[in-house]
Amino acid sequence: MSDDMLRAPAEVKYAEELDWLESIDDGPKPFTWRLSPRMIRLFILGSERSDGLDRQIPQKWFGDRSFVERAIVTLASDRGLLLIGDPGTGKSWLAELLSAAICRNSTLVVQGTAGTTEDHIKYSWNVSMVIAKGQSRESMIPSPIMTAMEGGVIGRFEELTRSTSDVQDALISILSEKYVSIPELDDDNIVFAQPGFSIIATANSRDRGVNDLSSALKRRFNFVRIPVVTNKKSEAEIVRFRTEELLRRHQIELDLPPTLLDILLQSFADLRSAAASATSDDEKLESALSTAEQIGVLEDAILHSHFFGDRVLRAQTLAGSLVGSLARRSPEDLAILNKYWHGVVEPRSKNGGGPWQEFLEGGREAIATLS
Repeated sequence: MSDDMLRAPAEVKYAEELDWLESIDDGPKPFTWRLSPRMIRLFILGSERSDGLDRQIPQKWFGDRSFVERAIVTLASDRGLLLIGDPGTGKSWLAELLSAAICRNSTLVVQGTAGTTEDHIKYSWNVSMVIAKGQSRESMIPSPIMTAMEGGVIGRFEELTRSTSDVQDALISILSEKYVSIPELDDDNIVFAQPGFSIIATANSRDRGVNDLSSALKRRFNFVRIPVVTNKKSEAEIVRFRTEELLRRHQIELDLPPTLLDILLQSFADLRSAAASATSDDEKLESALSTAEQIGVLEDAILHSHFFGDRVLRAQTLAGSLVGSLARRSPEDLAILNKYWHGVVEPRSKNGGGPWQEFLEGGREAIATLS
């Protein structure tokens, strides 16, 4: 079934694994959860030899165990969960994995934007049915959040701080009262949340000040802050995990040389250090330099090598993908990258040679093309 989808949700992608975990799970489960909290943690963080399982469960989210445990405990209470952090820290992926493990449905999602309205989190109407038969529960279109309430499952709200204060305020009654009133109807005009309902919201810490959360809404959420991955080993595992998924999806056979992965990780680490010491925004790349963007750079290089190269990933191609992905402003970003290539990459190429020399040439060529 997952082969028929461009991107299968976690509950479909890992359906066989979830079925197996459910079959051996004898732990206590809150509400109508499909897995116990311990088994949910194992599904997300992977199994260890000490777990004594008959099969290995791979790690799917790379982060501190305490973050996952706090998120699970929050969802077992009557409070909402807010995952907050910089772009590319895996907030949405963690929310999807939690929803898949808890209720086998991660698709009840509202995307927060400036155009999101109260209807998107409550309900709207099928106009043609209303004209033909009048307002009724049959002519009502429930939002993903209302559907989650009725089913006693997890609803997700992406980029909460991108939505307006009116939309955020509508969540307060849902999170506190656990019902939605439908004043247009005379009968059957209240939808009550069933046991197991909760909301996982995500917020980008760089959006602070766009639409700040009210104190009342903050009290309805438990905050779990997801930090940027700075450990090179952990970051390498994340990049390798996501890249292997890409290769399988495209049925590409291509080796990822460890030296090139090291160059990519080192380059991002250098650029982050430069951004941290910058005194103005003009001296910083517009990119967040997140792990997700590293994955994007590597995917671009792999696909370019597969379709337009000799099916071997080379440092020159990787450099071109990095420059092309990070140079979003001209001339500011190009000037920053040019400074990095001359001040850091060039000395490394003289000392280390090999891939760094090819990386130097590829980056110079890409910068010259874009200038």
